[in-house]
Amino acid sequence: MIRRRGSRQETQNGGPQGTAAGAALPVEQHRLIPRYHSGDRKIEAGRDLFSIGWTGKSVFNLLDGWVAVYTLLEDGRRQIVQFALPGAILGILPSRRGPATVGAQALTDVTVSVIPASVLTSQARTDPEICLRLVRSLARDCSLAFDHLTSIGRRSARGRVAHLLLELFTRYRAQWPGNRIEEMSLPLTQEQIGDATGLTFVHVNRVLSAMRKEGIVQFHYRRLRILDPDRLIEVAGVDPETAAGWLERRPWT
Repeated sequence: MIRRRGSRQETQNGGPQGTAAGAALPVEQHRLIPRYHSGDRKIEAGRDLFSIGWTGKSVFNLLDGWVAVYTLLEDGRRQIVQFALPGAILGILPSRRGPATVGAQALTDVTVSVIPASVLTSQARTDPEICLRLVRSLARDCSLAFDHLTSIGRRSARGRVAHLLLELFTRYRAQWPGNRIEEMSLPLTQEQIGDATGLTFVHVNRVLSAMRKEGIVQFHYRRLRILDPDRLIEVAGVDPETAAGWLERRPWT
């Protein structure tokens, strides 16, 4: 699944630079609506794209960077339900009157295309492919959500962390076609990994330390290095074909 290569210089958001084989997918390939640029916005790390209760009439097409989609409990605890990568479509509400039940926070500096519902509707009328992209994107999000639910409900703490790291690594690598990278910038804290897996910071730290000692993965200063991919797949309890499916370039392909 992964071939060892020498270390590569990376961009600010963690991607390899340099050769054509290691070049990221162009931003334009992540656009839901081709050639629509008037809604492009840059959002700094730590700020929300939208918050819980948001009732805006736009969707957010993530073009660059990492975003955490989260929900909050009454006591302030947070559950991260999804990590969005370039190509993701965020902010689609379940009904015209229903507010957003999740928020979306930039984990890195991000670029998004903010698309008003009116623009999306008019463009979809002339380009039916946009509707297909939306459906495929939502279907992929649903599939990932089912995987996360199964992981939290049935996997051990060790399996949950391994599953999340494997998923993010393979989805990330898909952003850099032609690369067989074994190391990546993972802009997450151990607390955020805990928010996504239902574990405490202490428990996440213990699991990561154990996997490092066993030569499976190394996570240090927000850098993830895969030491033994076959063992990681085994600990995560993921079928290799499922992991390969995460290597899709865009959420609508």
